[in-house]
Amino acid sequence: MRPAPRPALAFACLFVLAALAAGCGGGSDSTDSTAGGNESAESRPAPPKSAFPSPEGRTLRELLKGADGPAEVVVSPAALAFWQGKNRYPFGVFERDRTQVSGAEVALYLAKTPAPGPGAKSKSGNKGQKAKAQEQALDEPAIGPFPASIETLVTQPAFRARTTSDDPDAASVVYSTELDFPSDGEWRIAALIKDGDELTGTLLPSAVVGEFKRIPRPGQMAPKMNTPTAEDVGGDVSQITTRVPPDTQNKVDYADVLGKEPIVLLFATPQFCQSRVCGPVVDVAEQVKEEYGDEAAFIHMEIYNDNDPSKGVLPQVRAYNLPSEPWLFTIDRQGRVSSVLEGAFGVEALTAATQKAIAE
Repeated sequence: MRPAPRPALAFACLFVLAALAAGCGGGSDSTDSTAGGNESAESRPAPPKSAFPSPEGRTLRELLKGADGPAEVVVSPAALAFWQGKNRYPFGVFERDRTQVSGAEVALYLAKTPAPGPGAKSKSGNKGQKAKAQEQALDEPAIGPFPASIETLVTQPAFRARTTSDDPDAASVVYSTELDFPSDGEWRIAALIKDGDELTGTLLPSAVVGEFKRIPRPGQMAPKMNTPTAEDVGGDVSQITTRVPPDTQNKVDYADVLGKEPIVLLFATPQFCQSRVCGPVVDVAEQVKEEYGDEAAFIHMEIYNDNDPSKGVLPQVRAYNLPSEPWLFTIDRQGRVSSVLEGAFGVEALTAATQKAIAE
């Protein structure tokens, strides 16, 4: 994955960064979740830290060896961009056959990857050193645990699009925790999964903190741009949204309300999103808009020119320097970014971000 200036590579599937061999997207768990969003897929608070081993000076390797065995599930990150300090870290949990697991108890642990040696000058010539540094990170002191909560992506039926309900691979939950990265650089991540008295472990792809510096962050002024409206397309909103039926988050131009009223800006493409969470999050935004649409401007931006992935990403996506999708930005009345959510999110998370922007 690369920053937005190289759009052909920018919007690959996030849920398969952990090498989920079966391909993009999570299917439906026969017991925990069902295709298109099962109403039994419920939000759950994070388990207590005491439910997982304390590092107590141990390394990631020692924590994984101390588990009862390797995890049979795949834990796949759903975000790319991280900054020093506290970060929301969303991820999915899947069986090897791609079915989504919606009720696991998971905690993450971190360890810093040593910086490459002085001989590392290029990415192409540094693969060996990078792999060695990543291996060394497993023997660095671990930080954690960071237990994960579960956020349902299921909305009330009135707000569930056919794009979601007809998609057998649409995600029904997302796991999330708050990771606190002490510094920029590469961080190895391990997960411990608790199932009754059994504890299993697995490694996740590294998180590179500070890599995407041009993405707007809370407290910064939001970029200026225009967004298409229903009026611009003569009322045929199917031209500016791939949701079926079309969503209602296209009534105002972003440029007309920036710095004047709160904005809830969502970048997502329900039809082409490979991670299968974009349909559900647009549904989530539709539901939250029903309650807060009179207090904030809700704007949904698609990703691709002419809704065609072969034509590259839209200028609005480039204006925000986005390396992936979906992304949600709330913006206050002064035009400052209030909250940022990368990856999937549920009604509770979006409601909190919307309320914060309105209050500010």
